[in-house]
Formats: sequence, structure tokens, C-alpha cells
Amino acid sequence: MKKYAYDKIYVDKFAIKYLRENSNWYKLLNRDANSVDKMIEQMKEKYGLRFKDKVEKAKTSLDLINAFMAVTKDN
Repeated sequence: MKKYAYDKIYVDKFAIKYLRENSNWYKLLNRDANSVDKMIEQMKEKYGLRFKDKVEKAKTSLDLINAFMAVTKDN
């Protein structure tokens, strides 16, 4: 694996975990180190680390808090 790919992966604990769980990426990264960005995109999608996923989690949390407040307000 090229140093570029190695450095980009081993600074992120989620990337290391994803690489270990999906070992087919070792072969792909050894052939083409530039595909590390594609691997990281898939990793972010799987673990919900994209901005879109974070916004969705925040929305879900706010909905839960609103529901809890509505229940306690009625009593």
C-alpha cells in the first residue's frame, strides 16, 4: 500500500476498523492507492459519519425530546 493511502487510513480509527472488516480493500488499495477516497466514502456511509447522517441523528434526537416533553406536559 502506498504511503499516501496508509497515512490517510491510519489517522482515522473508523477507517482502520472498516478496512479490517472489509479486507477486500487491501487488494484494491495495493493495486490503486488513489481509491482510498472511495473507501473512506463507503466507510462514512456505513458508519453514519456523513454530514447528512449527523443532521438526521440530531433531528431524531430533537423529535424524541419533543415527544417526551409533550408527554410530561400533558400530565
